[in-house]
Amino acid sequence: MDEHTWWKEAVVYQIYPRSFNDSDGDGIGDIPGITAKLEYVEELGVDAVWLSPVYESPQHDNGYDVSDYRSIHSAFGTMEDFDRLLTELHDRDIRLIMDMVANHTSSEHEWFQRSRSEPDGEYGDYYIWREGSPDEPPNNWESAFGGSAWEYDDERGAWYLHLFDVHQPDLNWRNPAVRRELFETMNWWLDKGIDGFRLDVINLLSKAEGLPDGDPDSEWVGSEHFADGPRIHEYLGAMHDAVFAGTDVVTIGEMPKLDLESARRYVGDGPLDLVFPFEHLELDFGAAGRWDVGPWDLTDLKAVFDTWQRGMEGHGWNTLFFENHDQPRSVSRFGNDEEYRYESATALATILLTLKGTPFLYQGEEIGMTNGSFERLDDARDVDTRRTVQELLEAGVIEDYEAIRPVVEYRSRDNARTPFQWDGSPHAGFTDGEPWIAVNDDYPEINVEREEARSPSILSYYRDLIALRGRMDTLVSGVYELYYPDDPQLYVYTRTRGNHQVVVVINVSELDRRVDPDALGSDGSLLVSNYGDVAVEPSGALELRPYEARLYEQSR
Repeated sequence: MDEHTWWKEAVVYQIYPRSFNDSDGDGIGDIPGITAKLEYVEELGVDAVWLSPVYESPQHDNGYDVSDYRSIHSAFGTMEDFDRLLTELHDRDIRLIMDMVANHTSSEHEWFQRSRSEPDGEYGDYYIWREGSPDEPPNNWESAFGGSAWEYDDERGAWYLHLFDVHQPDLNWRNPAVRRELFETMNWWLDKGIDGFRLDVINLLSKAEGLPDGDPDSEWVGSEHFADGPRIHEYLGAMHDAVFAGTDVVTIGEMPKLDLESARRYVGDGPLDLVFPFEHLELDFGAAGRWDVGPWDLTDLKAVFDTWQRGMEGHGWNTLFFENHDQPRSVSRFGNDEEYRYESATALATILLTLKGTPFLYQGEEIGMTNGSFERLDDARDVDTRRTVQELLEAGVIEDYEAIRPVVEYRSRDNARTPFQWDGSPHAGFTDGEPWIAVNDDYPEINVEREEARSPSILSYYRDLIALRGRMDTLVSGVYELYYPDDPQLYVYTRTRGNHQVVVVINVSELDRRVDPDALGSDGSLLVSNYGDVAVEPSGALELRPYEARLYEQSR
């Protein structure tokens, strides 16, 4: 490892501005609200903040539909507020990573408005348009949010492509002017002093020549023609040369449908530093796909992580995450958010912060926030959730909302977007007004104030483990080795750097488990445990309770 590569050593904290902290009582989180809570972020011990989009936007997809890349959305504040946030983060030695949405814009962006009204003008070819009958889309591609990926525009008299919401038309990356505009915009933000970009769905930029029909039986119809498309490395190589070359900023690609072989081509000697794979977050998909829930098994989770840990060694650097703004809460998904909420949340934290790679922590994960309750479809705010449920109702797949409510409450992106729970006051201390989405009902019990008063707590465990990782090079660059791959309860692995080794032992289950000490040396000493008292038999065997996690340190 290059000892001076900051993003390999960093722990990154994602902030979703709309839901973090509201400073002006309008019910929407904002940039001054984030700035007001930087002491909390600093005390957590993270090295960088990833800020979800704050650009001007009509908010059809909560900011991922950008109408002006160089303005701040008024509900979030002003550019002066942003500049102050950046300065105060840097004063605390915390870097700032911006979210860049380069695959699509808002349909309210000036580029799109001029593209639809002036087909032969400067912006006419900025988006992917196809002529044809208004009754027949150009191909069978589907939107990630359900339904056709095409929308007929009466003003232009043509179809435009939108791989996501109808208000998010895809940009035409074949047009050199589009690429120049976006590269100039990214450089404009780098000139402000930001420290990198998380690049939204960045492997979807290149669409196959001729836009052929996709496999109708695919989970995302058409994706074989736009995920990792034919010119994607050309486009990202040009982006690297025009924006990132010669800087130490980090580039992180969000990449749907990514496999290990493709990931290796993007990082290492490729155009990006890091990529987000999602294979581990598809283990609980049911037979009907994402909007169905199936069982998951620890052996499968270990196998996925093991594949990426070993497969990226010598080829690139991993990202580690369980949550983000698009995923449900991990303690509700991979743990037990009731009887063993503390234990399972800290067990997951142990995995997140001790595997090899850069950990990404999502706001609220560090206090064990859980999935919410959505009694009616109207309680959901997520465009993906609402549109998908409505289509299932119209198609007769479900009779009413109650039939799919358990899936919504398990899977909806809104689970990650309920307001951050600061204390037990009304609306969890998030706002003095009416929040844009309801606060989770469990906020009187689960909030920062309560976590600060508890001992031990999920928050204190995160702080301690982040600090340990920061001072122990073995947890950053140490070689990884997995033990007991087929054990359905135990997650055991080592991280080894020179003569120093850390052994990670986790019981990822609700049952007690005895572990023979064959993975531990005789001189191993306990570094961390999420239980206050640690049981070891005279023989050296470990007696692990539900979701118990331990780190041992030893010399080799």
